[in-house]
Amino acid sequence: MNHNLLRSIVLTVMSLTTLMVQAAHYEVSSPNGKLTVTVNTDEAVTWSVSYNGTVVLLPSAIDIQIQQGGKALGIGKIGKVAKRQITNSFATPFYKKEKVDDNYGQLMMYSNQKVQIEVRAYDDGAAYRLISSNTKPLVVSSETAEYRFADDYQAFVPYVNDNRGGERYCYSFESYYDEQPLSQMFPDSLAITPLAVCLPDGMKVIVMDAGVENYPGMFLRGERSEVRGKGHVLKGEFAPYPLEQKVGGFDRLNLVPTRRADYIACLDGKQSLPWRAIVITERDADILNCDMAQRLAPECRISDTSWIRPGKVAWDWWNNTNITGVNFPAGMNTDTYLYYIDFAARNHIEYIIIDEGWSGKESLMDRLSPDIDLARLIAHGQQKGVGIILWSSWRNLIGNNPTGGTAVTDAVMKHYAAMGIKGFKVDFFDRDDQQVIASAYEIAACAAKHHLYLDYHGLKPFGIQRAFPNIFNFEGVKGLENSKWEPRAGDGPLHNQPRYDVTAPYLRMLAGPMDYTPGAMTNAMKDCFFGNNDHPMSQGTRVHQMAMYTTFEAPLQMLADSPTQYMRNQECTDFIAQVPTTFDETIALDGKLGEYTVIARRKGTTWYLAALTDWTPRDLTLNLNFLPAGQYHADIFADGVNALKDATDYQHHLQTVTATDRLNIHLSSGGGWTAILKK
Repeated sequence: MNHNLLRSIVLTVMSLTTLMVQAAHYEVSSPNGKLTVTVNTDEAVTWSVSYNGTVVLLPSAIDIQIQQGGKALGIGKIGKVAKRQITNSFATPFYKKEKVDDNYGQLMMYSNQKVQIEVRAYDDGAAYRLISSNTKPLVVSSETAEYRFADDYQAFVPYVNDNRGGERYCYSFESYYDEQPLSQMFPDSLAITPLAVCLPDGMKVIVMDAGVENYPGMFLRGERSEVRGKGHVLKGEFAPYPLEQKVGGFDRLNLVPTRRADYIACLDGKQSLPWRAIVITERDADILNCDMAQRLAPECRISDTSWIRPGKVAWDWWNNTNITGVNFPAGMNTDTYLYYIDFAARNHIEYIIIDEGWSGKESLMDRLSPDIDLARLIAHGQQKGVGIILWSSWRNLIGNNPTGGTAVTDAVMKHYAAMGIKGFKVDFFDRDDQQVIASAYEIAACAAKHHLYLDYHGLKPFGIQRAFPNIFNFEGVKGLENSKWEPRAGDGPLHNQPRYDVTAPYLRMLAGPMDYTPGAMTNAMKDCFFGNNDHPMSQGTRVHQMAMYTTFEAPLQMLADSPTQYMRNQECTDFIAQVPTTFDETIALDGKLGEYTVIARRKGTTWYLAALTDWTPRDLTLNLNFLPAGQYHADIFADGVNALKDATDYQHHLQTVTATDRLNIHLSSGGGWTAILKK
């Protein structure tokens, strides 16, 4: 035998034996050595995290309560423990970069009750998950997931605040951020993830879950410990399994649970549970380029992805089909959508959406609108090279039966795929209990079988987007639609949308792509803004909206305004139409959570740059030293000198730049800046 190999085996056995006989205290470090996760199993299982000498998480409980055959089980007693360093990478063709590095330190811990704990220490965060290796069905009564912080730190908290039908866990996952100390979190309220906690010296810790499958998503609630030194705690809470439900919620578009079980999940036996994760950064901008959600997601399950084609889409609902200068009444009718298709074709936009109203209220197959000739529209779109995506409620797509299999879904998708429809925008999930998560996977698999794309609304991304990259987008974001009903308070709008626009990229977008639906061509400063459902506008400048196309991740990116508005502002439209929706490389140049973002993305040899600010004007310097050698022709849109008076004001100019240049840019109040750099 090779002596080096023998020595390696002996050292491995000695290391494993040492781990097994030591006190119940195990450590694993990240590849760069800065981050350490410690798991203690003395009396109960806890995990704690330190980063570069700073305590990030105090010992925080990990536990699970399982019922199986009348027996109550938990994690049990930890026996064998194995530790190793993993170096890996994987391709990501429908993402913000073409490849993701997946390097981490790993602990695998095995218990006597067939529950494993996998712990990962990354350079930019840490995560753990529980894995059931049981072979018989079991019921998860509850799970304990804690995040315990040493002090009363400031946090960005996205509360659940608009329940459907008054049901605690039925919500759209759209939240503004309450900025408050952990001690002031509302004890009776749930928050969604990701949630940020601000440590001293600019360090941020972001709490999230990832890789959710056949299990409920995680909510968070604040809980202040009365025991001195035990810190301030965020605790996971999970929607119990729904036993009965009824049609209800907004405009009867939801399935609202009316009775829930005393358990959160039913498992067949063997299954990996979702990841409980934190992202840690000393520099806010690095969050904009973090891959934690992608790393912890299930691997792609579509063997041939060549048919998946991201792109942009002209959308009807936000602009209320407000087109003018035509000889037909605009609205939900064939002539209007023929016009949208022609507009999309002229402007190199790949898709249009036909939103709510094309089908019956209770079915996607019956009582279709007589004013919309789908066959004619599909044929016209095929001639023009423009695909059509249809809106659907979740309950209609599944035939009001989340546990009834995919017969209804398959029949609908088979029918419309055969007609030539490209996909569905599935709306009003508004839950993430085990039943809905399982349904989301079933719909995705069925859509992939029929080569259909999906845009999920009423859900935040949870890892399924890597498993099924035919899911382009998720809503779960306070996007542009909120401007339609935004109230005024005092001298301006009630909510600070520009501040949200430079907060969501650090938090909500960390979980995955977001269907914000940007592109408003009617723009207003605070004093001029008002909500108007039929003639909506945006808060902030024109270029603020344009810069969103590079900043916000969405493989299916909307143009929310009307063809009429885009044709009136053709040079802005021409710029927007050039911005891709997936990229080969992303570089986070600068930024601060809740204040501003500066990002660069590359597709091929072309670079796309963008900056956004809140209501605070800013002067920034962009160092272009990330560019490869050579000259680039820069097409630049910046806020105009009079943008404070008229938010539509902008400056458009061309210049030549190289990697040695620095660009001095000015962002107006609620402003933006964006550029395309071509060789």
